[in-house]
Amino acid sequence: MRLVQIVPTLPPEIDGLGDYALNLARQLRRDWEIETHFIVGNPNWVGEGEIEGFSCHCVVRRSPQGLLSQLPGDLPIFLHYSSYGYAKRGCPSWLVAGLERCEQPLIVMFHEVYTYDVGSPWTSSFWLSPWQKNLAKRLAHRSDRALTSKQSYAKLIQDLSGHRHKTIPVYPVFSNIGEPSSLLPLEARERHLILFGHRNTRSRVYQNYRPHLAQTCEGLDIERIYDIGVPTGLQLDSLNGTEILEMGVLPAEKISELMSRAIAGFLCFPPPEYLAKSGIFAAYCAHGLIPILTTGSPVPIDGLETGKHYGLADDKMEKLSLDVGRAIAKRARSWYQNHSLSVQANAIAEYLK
Repeated sequence: MRLVQIVPTLPPEIDGLGDYALNLARQLRRDWEIETHFIVGNPNWVGEGEIEGFSCHCVVRRSPQGLLSQLPGDLPIFLHYSSYGYAKRGCPSWLVAGLERCEQPLIVMFHEVYTYDVGSPWTSSFWLSPWQKNLAKRLAHRSDRALTSKQSYAKLIQDLSGHRHKTIPVYPVFSNIGEPSSLLPLEARERHLILFGHRNTRSRVYQNYRPHLAQTCEGLDIERIYDIGVPTGLQLDSLNGTEILEMGVLPAEKISELMSRAIAGFLCFPPPEYLAKSGIFAAYCAHGLIPILTTGSPVPIDGLETGKHYGLADDKMEKLSLDVGRAIAKRARSWYQNHSLSVQANAIAEYLK
């Protein structure tokens, strides 16, 4: 069986959504012998015509006909929808119009829906939000199956579609850097902490949340921090005696190896409302780390609770101990395993039957 996946971009560009789609294609091939043909929605994409045996083409131009000319006429389509990935202002009318003209079965994964926190009238998002909402509504009506990563998004999609879809399955994102099948218990690991992610968010940790990080290291007796990602440009040697090693950009396999030997992962972004969309948080959970955030939520969100599925580094809270952290890591991994890569691939394969 073959499947078309439409994505904003693919490697060599660094993009979490492209990595997500490629990992999904690998799993569908491995578990279900489903082959993927990729269509990249960026005419300026400069990748190869084949990645790991998956054929890849980009649209020549962003227009309905530009999309239709690349679509094989008889294959089901899986669209990874994030409006800003397909149009500078987040209004990819060409994409929606093209899909409305074709008749193939369509599954839409709404990684985003539309900008509803629009801000002030002098911002572009204020004026563009109604256009984005209309496009999302048309996609929801056109799709044969709609999926998303957050419960709040599922409600939006149901409302937009006029409850055309009886249920909107919610699948928080999976780890893009692997899912170890077996893990060392925390007590058998090294007292290392992982700080992984975008350069700006890691910089914020050192500049705005240094006391929170220091408190975490003290409570867990952390001996070394692995800083992973594009270098921050800050002078990082140690934190109150805890060594900081700047690792730079690493391949997924190496990151997975470091995580599998560490005990905790720290992050200051995103807030709890968007943890289900965080690939960094997903990676921490998949590797059995104690996820530690700088902000919490008084209510559960997407099945995640402060103090149960992630620790909170806060000067008002008691220091996190390994005993408490062990229980948190276990619950976080259990939460993750309900929507792991293989679980999502299995669900999509069933939808295609």
